[in-house]
Amino acid sequence: MKPVTFNNTVLRDGHQSLAATRMTTEQMLPAAPILDSMGFSGLETWGGATIDSCLRFLNENPFDRLRTLKRVAPQTPQIMLLRGQNIVQYTSFPDDVVEAFVRANAAAGQDIFRVFDALNDTRNLVTAIKTVIDCGKHARGEICYTISPVHTVEAFVEMGVEFEKMGCHSIGIKDMSGILKPQIAYKLVKELKSRVGLPITLHTHDTAGLGAASYIAAIDAGVDTVETSIVPFANGTSQPDTVRMLALLDGHPRCPDFDPAKLQELRLHFEDVYKQLSKFTSPANERVDSDILVFQVPGGMLSNFRNQLADQGMTEKFDEVVREIPVVREALGWIPLVTPTSQIVGTQAMMNVKFGRWKMICQPAQDIALGKYGKTPGPINPEVLAQVEKQSGQKVITQRPADLLDPGMEGYRKAAADKGVPTDDETVVLFAMFPQQVEALIKGKSAAAETPAAKPAPAAEIATPTPTPTPAPAPAAATAPPPADTTGPTKHFALSINGERHDVWVEEVD
Repeated sequence: MKPVTFNNTVLRDGHQSLAATRMTTEQMLPAAPILDSMGFSGLETWGGATIDSCLRFLNENPFDRLRTLKRVAPQTPQIMLLRGQNIVQYTSFPDDVVEAFVRANAAAGQDIFRVFDALNDTRNLVTAIKTVIDCGKHARGEICYTISPVHTVEAFVEMGVEFEKMGCHSIGIKDMSGILKPQIAYKLVKELKSRVGLPITLHTHDTAGLGAASYIAAIDAGVDTVETSIVPFANGTSQPDTVRMLALLDGHPRCPDFDPAKLQELRLHFEDVYKQLSKFTSPANERVDSDILVFQVPGGMLSNFRNQLADQGMTEKFDEVVREIPVVREALGWIPLVTPTSQIVGTQAMMNVKFGRWKMICQPAQDIALGKYGKTPGPINPEVLAQVEKQSGQKVITQRPADLLDPGMEGYRKAAADKGVPTDDETVVLFAMFPQQVEALIKGKSAAAETPAAKPAPAAEIATPTPTPTPAPAPAAATAPPPADTTGPTKHFALSINGERHDVWVEEVD
């Protein structure tokens, strides 16, 4: 059997899991050519929270990051994580917006698209996967692994069979919480290999300390690729370290070969970067946390919860809120805990503890119950559903949620033009998801260009290819940064009024 191949995640999930996605393109550049020369089968560099982070915190155009990394690391396929109909946001977008995003991403140099849906509802993946294929790029259909009475190896295998029928080039097993046990990893890979003729990649996190052992079991079962990172952006809530995996596989017939000197060079570089990002790192994310096996909560979510509960004056309620998460998850149809469902379930668990169980139901939880995110793996609790229908005055939908959305690109294009933002597809799809951030980036760069003494921004201006016109309504509201004139500490609240999101910042005064 041929050696297993490694994808490397240090430029995306490594720093997303351990440093709040704050690594800049400039910090990546010294490492990218080295990574490119080592024989990894893919470099994960984009998607997930990186787009949001580039725009919101780093003053970078994410498409420029992709183009830059493709230029300095041209040999190795680059990988992105795409949330299906949610793209890289928390709500569903119309088909034409999803298509435009994928086309723009492919044109900028993306090679492999990891496409997943938080509910494992493949209807939410059809548009993205078809567009990836139409662009001549690699579509990797992702199975979100979780544990519940309705999630079985057989059900996951059937999802893999469906991916093959949809035309995917490979299948990914996405163990976002790090709860895939070695024996199950072996069985799942074996069963998939017996039913589908596609390469299989396993992606996990070492939050519960199972990641490396599950990789070895999957390798024994014939998995084609596993995903590793580079210390210190490895282990803990990130992927297992590359050097560590090579040591564990030493003597194994499928052990790959990597240059140890280059791995050491990468480690030294990233240790320096990790120090630079120290305000975004935490020992809590670096250690093995067995609570994940009890509550199936992603490790990063547990640490974020502590901060959120402190903000709410509920620090002493941490254990109670965490215990409430499985209750909420079951009531909402045993949904997997992955963006955005992990945030929704966590918020509702907090509300259940603060106000009483199901006394108040947050809008996203209502939307899950009403089918607006797609078909849940299990049934919604009847009492919760009845309360949601009464509270919202709406009934459950059964069709694909995106079928209820009118085309959106032209509405977003008009809104961008009204703000003085370029109207090419690449800019408009970013504007659709992050309007205030894109406007600030464009206008900030324009102001810098007009001021000779201004320090140049780290990323180039957004390009303006010829737009492809399609009809659309005006866009919905999206997350915005706090107002520029805010002077004191602020807290951010997202309000949903008549199904439309509004972002509010409350400033602390005296």
